[in-house]
Amino acid sequence: MNNRVVITGMGVVSPLGNDIDVFWDNIRNGVCGIDFIKAFDTSDGYDVKLAAEVKDFNPVKYINKREARRLDRFSQFAIYAAMEAIDNSAIDLDKVDKTKLGVIIGTGIGGLSTIEKEARSLYDKGPRRVSPFFIPMSIGNMGAGNVAIYTGAKGVCSTVVTACAAGTHSIGEAYRLIKSGVNEMVLAGGSEASITPLGIAGFQSLKALSESRDPKRASIPFDKERNGFVMGEGAGVLFMESLEHALDRKANIIAEVVGYGATGDAYHMTSPDPTGDGAARAMEEAISEAGVSKSKVGYINAHGTSTPYNDSFETLAIKKVFANISGDLAISSTKSMTGHLLGAAGAIEAIASAKALEDSFIPPTIGYINPDPDCDLDYVPNNGRQADISYAMSNSLGFGGHNASLLMKKWEGRE
Repeated sequence: MNNRVVITGMGVVSPLGNDIDVFWDNIRNGVCGIDFIKAFDTSDGYDVKLAAEVKDFNPVKYINKREARRLDRFSQFAIYAAMEAIDNSAIDLDKVDKTKLGVIIGTGIGGLSTIEKEARSLYDKGPRRVSPFFIPMSIGNMGAGNVAIYTGAKGVCSTVVTACAAGTHSIGEAYRLIKSGVNEMVLAGGSEASITPLGIAGFQSLKALSESRDPKRASIPFDKERNGFVMGEGAGVLFMESLEHALDRKANIIAEVVGYGATGDAYHMTSPDPTGDGAARAMEEAISEAGVSKSKVGYINAHGTSTPYNDSFETLAIKKVFANISGDLAISSTKSMTGHLLGAAGAIEAIASAKALEDSFIPPTIGYINPDPDCDLDYVPNNGRQADISYAMSNSLGFGGHNASLLMKKWEGRE
């Protein structure tokens, strides 16, 4: 079986809004979602002061207060984004075969805030004061598990944990399941809630985070003065289904997924391969599966973390793949606005890419002032642009050498 796969619904919880229209409007307008950390006091021992926190999040839109207390923040985000995606898709779940509806929600870390809270209980009060909900709240698979419980989805229920590539891998695996006919529909994406004392301290010790005090000069992908990424949080979930299923129910089709590539660097725990080989092969695989000319790809939503190595090595990988036409590509990093959502990054970036196709608009890389000679492509600096693009690619690279690329096509009706 070789089903075509389309996106018919999308939901977000993000530093730029918890509604697709608000999120996309802020992306279009280059709004910076980064600010000083409010989740905890950073005055003692924290050199990192900035993050991209979710604002005005109220889970009770979909989760009652009693249940919300038994869910880690990352699970709350996942449920909320999934329910938004279902609403956005206009599907009536009471009229579908739920054994054909799957869930794949990736995460990088899972329930970190719960782990921190219960570790304090253990050390301060003893083992009998550790919550009986500690394990089911903290384990990474419960983003997917809880989405399945809330939606009644009885198809595949899986979690991808590939660090910062988890969201993209989840969508790619969903694409393959639908393409092969295993499931007709899948809720796919990623969720992360790691702006916690331990999360920031850990990445700070790794020297991975920006220590900037200026929100507009903290996450500055491809800029010569970039000095680390900014932690973000949130979730992105896509409602994906076979084209036939979508047409049968007269769904609004946002974009079509046409290719997926997944490779490993086998190089280093945290650094990408400096030759760009793994990232390049992932892009090549996605383009090959789609069976399209490289010249048809009009936009790349780059991983673009604002770290010195990532941005230069990803630029090199793009040049490997697109060679003499790489200068014609529009490339941007929406992490300049959202920060880096780790396991959820690829999901909200896939959403931004799908909206770019639907809206014929390429998002900007904001905060770009000082060009880097090692990053010499078109990064759509500071202002987005109207462009009628047919294909968009979204890249993700994760600690451990995980690379993933999605290729999406503008929906212009069934050919």
